[in-house]
Amino acid sequence: MTLIETHSDTHPETHPETHSDTHPETHSDILLTGYRLGDLTLPNRVVMAPMTRVRAAAGGLATSSMATYYAQRATAGLIVSEGVQPSLIGQSNPGTPGLYTDEQVASWRPVTAAVHANGGRIFAQIMHGGRVSHPDTNGLVPVGPSAVPAVGEVFTPSGPQAAPMPRALDTAEVREHAQSYAAAARRAVEAGFDGVELHGANGYLISQFLSSNANLRTDRYGGSVANRVRFAVEAVEATIDAVGAARTGIRLSPGGTFWGVEEKDVPELYAVLLAELARLEPAYVHLEATVEDEILVGLRRAWPGALIMNPVLPMGTRRAERPDADRWLGLGADLISFGRAFIANPDLVERLRAGLPLEAEDAATYFQGGDAGYVTYPAYRHAG
Repeated sequence: MTLIETHSDTHPETHPETHSDTHPETHSDILLTGYRLGDLTLPNRVVMAPMTRVRAAAGGLATSSMATYYAQRATAGLIVSEGVQPSLIGQSNPGTPGLYTDEQVASWRPVTAAVHANGGRIFAQIMHGGRVSHPDTNGLVPVGPSAVPAVGEVFTPSGPQAAPMPRALDTAEVREHAQSYAAAARRAVEAGFDGVELHGANGYLISQFLSSNANLRTDRYGGSVANRVRFAVEAVEATIDAVGAARTGIRLSPGGTFWGVEEKDVPELYAVLLAELARLEPAYVHLEATVEDEILVGLRRAWPGALIMNPVLPMGTRRAERPDADRWLGLGADLISFGRAFIANPDLVERLRAGLPLEAEDAATYFQGGDAGYVTYPAYRHAG
């Protein structure tokens, strides 16, 4: 379970058709200008990053508090929801919502309606945990590309436990799990989401297939770079077939080591992946700054579409703020996603616009459940 800052970085001159007609003179101005993303017109380039908050009800249902939480933050150019499992076996953590039953779809409708009523736009992040799960959480043995357990302890209803040995997917099963993202995307649109973001980062299932140590397969999904990107590409392709390219994005963490994954060939791996994704023309790629800037800037140049960039400041360090956003805009980002800054500052966009101070979030309430530290942070109040 991670809370990670997300920011976006792209060069306006690289793909001007995706940018607004305004031509601000400074990067600070760019952050608060409009942007055309897929079929959506965003009022600003501030994205609310996906963050696990474990507030779902039994059965993976969204709640009225979740509707309040997201609606409070609807001034973001785009909200990307917490990770939503596409199937029971895809559930990573207890207390997370799903999009694989009719009841779950119905529970999300008040959430998306509340965001839209407040003038916002929201994508659902579809997150299949793969090997990062536990039978105590969903009653199922986790699956992964290979029988290699995640590194560290996973969250369960009774507390952290050692990551279990996953079952390696048979070749015939892999396509089914790629298709699960598309099935969840259809349900997301039915629930009122404006689109979906596939979670291809942070050591979860897509990331496991990309990895050079979690994926030891010898079939068409493992070994070479071309084979290791195949699952990600098939998942994106299936999702685009289901809901359209304008409603589909993907998040990636090049070189990230979450849950023990390794990628020994980051520039080549992601160059190949981005080239395949470019053929499919999804609405955006959402990169975490998990590798050296030089490599990220190279990936920006290789990617012809919209890019959201994430500074990825580790838990326990400072949150990302305006200078981080402006730096990535200067390096070529189109949109910038903020994570922890949105927790305690539901009016983050206005604070950034007016240069107002940001409140500090209470880390003890990240995953504790309940409304405290979730919907209880106020908007800025001017003295007097």
